[in-house]
Amino acid sequence: MTSSTQFLAGNLRITLGLADALAKDIPADKFAFKPHPTINHPAWCFGHLSLYPDRVFGSILGRTDLTRTNERFTKLFEPGSKCLDDASIYPGKDEIMAELRQRHAVMLDYLETVDDEVLQRPTAHERYASRFPQIGHVLHFLFANHVAMHLGQVSSWRRCIGLPSAM
Repeated sequence: MTSSTQFLAGNLRITLGLADALAKDIPADKFAFKPHPTINHPAWCFGHLSLYPDRVFGSILGRTDLTRTNERFTKLFEPGSKCLDDASIYPGKDEIMAELRQRHAVMLDYLETVDDEVLQRPTAHERYASRFPQIGHVLHFLFANHVAMHLGQVSSWRRCIGLPSAM
């Protein structure tokens, strides 16, 4: 029988495949380009998403043994950080995409093996508890809705700079 966490892992794999498709043909020198002041560029979107496996392991799941903090990424991409139009401050495309893939691979491995009972536990994290009463709600939001939202931003960004649909 497939567990809920395995369903989430399967969906996350598909979504990460979309992330790769969106990034594939973006020229490295355009990865941190802002065609408009209000648009997040791919460097920020993908860098921001790369933080969430570690944030969830540490503050939601209590699995600090699975975390790896990248201070540079945290400073640039944490929630509330500004997406700046200065490519010189951001890591390169390859580094950002490698970090995204590597940290999500750890999350995928975890999701493939964790028991559904973990999803039923109450959310203790103050920021999320009022909206997401159980850990499963947090995981589904962060690794489905949140990822898809930022991939939508990258998709729109692509159109702004004249790239075609990635699908």
